[in-house]
Amino acid sequence: MRAVFLDTQTFSSQIPFSNIAKQLDVLECFPITQPEDVIKRCLGFDVVITNKVVLTDEIISALPDLKLICVAATGTNNVDILSAKAQGVAVTNAAGYAGPSVAQYIMAQLLNYYQNIHHHHKNVVDGLWQQSETFCFLGNPIEELSGKTLGLVGYGHIAKHLENIAKAFDMKVLISEHKHADVIRSGRIAFNDMLTQSDIISLHCPLNQDTDQLITHDSFKRMKPTAVLVNTARGQIIDTEALKTALINKEIGYAIIDVLVQEPPRSNELLLQNDISNISVTAHIAWASQQAQQRLISIIADNIKAYQLNQVLNRVI
Repeated sequence: MRAVFLDTQTFSSQIPFSNIAKQLDVLECFPITQPEDVIKRCLGFDVVITNKVVLTDEIISALPDLKLICVAATGTNNVDILSAKAQGVAVTNAAGYAGPSVAQYIMAQLLNYYQNIHHHHKNVVDGLWQQSETFCFLGNPIEELSGKTLGLVGYGHIAKHLENIAKAFDMKVLISEHKHADVIRSGRIAFNDMLTQSDIISLHCPLNQDTDQLITHDSFKRMKPTAVLVNTARGQIIDTEALKTALINKEIGYAIIDVLVQEPPRSNELLLQNDISNISVTAHIAWASQQAQQRLISIIADNIKAYQLNQVLNRVI
């Protein structure tokens, strides 16, 4: 089989693709692919591997040799699934690779926020400890994670990893039911109740028609004024304007954001302006430990191998 990888630059340069190449006769790689180049780069290939390059109905319909689309991520919202199904093209994703990486990122961010690590380090760099009249220089308050309540929206591989770590810190964990659910499943809590009771809310749901703009002005008004909102899922899950308003007006305490609606962001991105001080934004890297990236590449290789053996593995369709 012949495969083309459209956006290898979404992976670290230290990550080898040899596991994928072993499953193929040909593997052609492009660092990035612009929309106008997708069709010509995919023509003649049986397999297309994409992380974030969008594959529309127009593109899929123009590729008569295409048999398999491997999405190098868990979410498949960049592929027209209905079109692929209509064209008889299989689609696979890569689930279960990023749990340790994302959970570690979230805990690192929370520990930094509640422990005030950068502030206390700066106090020493600025000489404040050296000038102290007592054995310590306390500075800004330090809070424990122990006893705090973590609300999880979405309860898959990543959320379960985070839950395990949170419980090791003696935190209480609430698992949210779907926002408009009529029935609350055992072990879960109503969405609005989760909002009001949680000290930290972490989003782990996929982006779909039910989760687009899931967190709104109303959501923020229900949260504690000290609440911390964490988004490592998709930017569209949060109403960006509502989040900015909530942060500026101190309706919530802090936001930890690893994903935005537009990636890479434009210069006028609302959440990157200087008028917000209570936010930490990173460049969609929560998933990207070296180990997680290598697991993801191995999953893609396994998906291609399974397809060639007529086996179903990580198949979306």
